[in-house]
Amino acid sequence: MKLKMKALLGVAALAMMAGTASAADLTCLITKNNTNPFFVKMKEGAEAAATAAGMDFQAYAGVTDGDAAPQITAIENCVAAGAKGILITPSNDSVGPALIAARAAGILVIALDTPLADPEAQDMTFATDNFQAGLLIGQWAAATLGAEAANAKIAMLDINADNISVDVQRDTGFLVGFGIEVPDLSVMGSETDPRVVGHESSQASVEGGVTAMENLLAIEPNINVVYTINEPAAEGAYQALQNAGKTDVLIVSVDGGCPGVANVASGVIGATSQQYPLLMASLGVEAIAKFAADGTKPTASEGLTFFNTGVNLVTDKPAAGVESIDSAKGTELCWG
Repeated sequence: MKLKMKALLGVAALAMMAGTASAADLTCLITKNNTNPFFVKMKEGAEAAATAAGMDFQAYAGVTDGDAAPQITAIENCVAAGAKGILITPSNDSVGPALIAARAAGILVIALDTPLADPEAQDMTFATDNFQAGLLIGQWAAATLGAEAANAKIAMLDINADNISVDVQRDTGFLVGFGIEVPDLSVMGSETDPRVVGHESSQASVEGGVTAMENLLAIEPNINVVYTINEPAAEGAYQALQNAGKTDVLIVSVDGGCPGVANVASGVIGATSQQYPLLMASLGVEAIAKFAADGTKPTASEGLTFFNTGVNLVTDKPAAGVESIDSAKGTELCWG
């Protein structure tokens, strides 16, 4: 409830700012796509907060994860329109130069969920601690397997091979949480532990999850743990496992969206790390409203390089030593 209360307080604060933000002030939101429910909820939060602040609002999106060209065009359109701020979930780091140009034009740039590698490409990131999100599901999977973790056969379903920061952090966080040595935390696939069957690109989609899981099952039919970058990929992995007659496989994921939490309750997903996209977006708009009013820029959470919007592990099968909430609480908080 604390996270939802923060979001409500943020919207209330924005309403009070409406008198200082000009109706001509524009906020732009640019997401990776407009079909993933995570980004749909993000748009909902940003639009509501912009309305409360008395700001104009425009939303843009790529088509698929990793599709940067539409995002670059959207950034250029926002600059041309004189936006005060841009909120973006970057498809990859190739959008960096356009964002640097936007900042040079006096626009506040806030990355949501996915930080860019170049610190000059954003003023601040509002995000889940994605490494912590991965760490939690890794710890849960290892604790759930117990002694059998030593013999695990793990499938890794990533976004793609571009080493997008959110992809790397969740992937490596999971492996570290599971107890697997990761020599280089800045890239995926540096581990040499034989328990990892392989990494496949899912494009963070249901269809991609099916194909990725099928490819890994062809390498190792006895996979018993599946890490997925997000819950659509987890749903696809589950479908492929069912088609192959595999019913005793642990699937873990990240997002904590309402459909994903429902899949935890039904047993499709064993555990997921819950993010709060509406809060990310509403706090991002609040930061832009403050910047438009008096030039104030947002600051990072204490001890971090980004503003941490929180994470909870959601599971109905709690594991000793791993803090979690159940699917009922996850449903109450989902998409907050």
